[in-house]
Amino acid sequence: MDGQNGSNSICSRPDGKMKKKKIPDRVTLKKEIGLLSACTIIIGNIIGSGIFISPKGVLEHSGSVGLALVVWVLGGCIAALGSLCYAELGVTIPKSGGDYSYVTEIFGGLMGFLLLWSAVLIMYPTTLAVIALTFSSYVLQPVFPNCVPPYMATRMLSATCLLLLTWVNCSSVRMATRIQDVFTVGKLMALGLIIVVGLVQIFNGNYEALTPQVAFSLDRTPSVGQIALAFLQASFAFSGWNFLNYVTEEVVEPRRNLPRAIYISIPLVTFVYTLTNIAYFSSMSPEELLSSNAVAVTFGEKLLGMFSVIMPISVALSTFGGINGYLFTSSRLCFSGAREGHLPSLLAMIHYKNCTPIPALLVCCTATIVILCIGETHNLINYVSFINYLSYGVTIAGLLYYRWKKPNLYRPIKVNLLVPVCYLLFWALLLGFSLYSEPVVCGVGLVIMLTGVPVYFLGVHWKEKPKCIYDFIETATYVGQRLCFVVFPQIDPIEISRHLFLVWELPV
Repeated sequence: MDGQNGSNSICSRPDGKMKKKKIPDRVTLKKEIGLLSACTIIIGNIIGSGIFISPKGVLEHSGSVGLALVVWVLGGCIAALGSLCYAELGVTIPKSGGDYSYVTEIFGGLMGFLLLWSAVLIMYPTTLAVIALTFSSYVLQPVFPNCVPPYMATRMLSATCLLLLTWVNCSSVRMATRIQDVFTVGKLMALGLIIVVGLVQIFNGNYEALTPQVAFSLDRTPSVGQIALAFLQASFAFSGWNFLNYVTEEVVEPRRNLPRAIYISIPLVTFVYTLTNIAYFSSMSPEELLSSNAVAVTFGEKLLGMFSVIMPISVALSTFGGINGYLFTSSRLCFSGAREGHLPSLLAMIHYKNCTPIPALLVCCTATIVILCIGETHNLINYVSFINYLSYGVTIAGLLYYRWKKPNLYRPIKVNLLVPVCYLLFWALLLGFSLYSEPVVCGVGLVIMLTGVPVYFLGVHWKEKPKCIYDFIETATYVGQRLCFVVFPQIDPIEISRHLFLVWELPV
């Protein structure tokens, strides 16, 4: 099956005898993400396991309830500033792939490849593994109420969940987005339950820990480096705010719906996160929260009595939707990288009938299962947070550079320069103090990213490879196409004209 030629022959409209196969006119990524689905992708990717894991880390590093709440609010504000910048980039460079596509367009192949390398190698597989393990831990908690669930049981359930959702995403874009819609509503209802119960506690007078005198009392004064680490923990809970930019080409009217979804979703998540933490502190002392390995379960056991089983089920549903969202968006990153020639071309192919990037989805699933087998996923969260923040800063710095490089480029959205400048100032301070406080963690994150340099020059930049290597790649691609029934997507002539319009520059 020869990529482009195969796609052309398959895409032609079948005759009357073949109509039952329902093969599409063109094999291309489908625009099936409306405003609601766009919002649920952002909210569903942000609200995964972070709000059930990070409160402990934020409180531990900040040193007080009041400062922890400030960190959560400011974390949402910083995510809002970053998302405004990504809204401009998303409609100016209308490509799927998010940070990777923007950095490649602005700074060139090497910088883009380093972001792609760190994301595919560790960032998204690790995040997916952490969410999957959280899912299995909460599902198994009622089965093992008095002990930690067995190691093998959590891994097997996590892998089963990943395989199931990979199959769903391979089968249908519409089915995957519907699952995302339903489970996002479900996770908002779960957090709503926590908030309502917490507010009832406050109205009953149980808010001593939230009074300014108690909330800001410090047993120890946190260093600036510890505050920075608290922000890194909160950033893990907010990670995912840029994920709609990974599927821009599948969004209906992206120039309108992309910014609208961002404006709706980020404030909503910040509001929900802040109220959820207030609910936690209304019923749990700082010592109880720090000693708990499952904050929501401890909260439920303390306040819901016989209905406390609702909490692990709600968290499991929340993380299930988070896994689906991460699979959906991270596979599009692999797809975009392969389309630019930075990953094997097989990953740029989609199923001839379902129009889903099956090879990219299988790679994401496999990488996550490998990370699950390693077992040290929680130790990788700080590495992931550091690489995440590093990629955000490089991308937003690219926005400023692109403004200077192409001042006359048509930009449907153009944010005030204070927005990226404020974000970058905070970003530089945060990474600087994090590097000072945890040089090993940040150093390992940088090393992971920089290992991509030799890979880039050997795999991408070096064009005169031996013939045997090209023969092996061609054979592997052919076998992959036959196994997955995939072809290169066709390009929509209308989309070409729109893209040419967007990149058209006015004369100086």
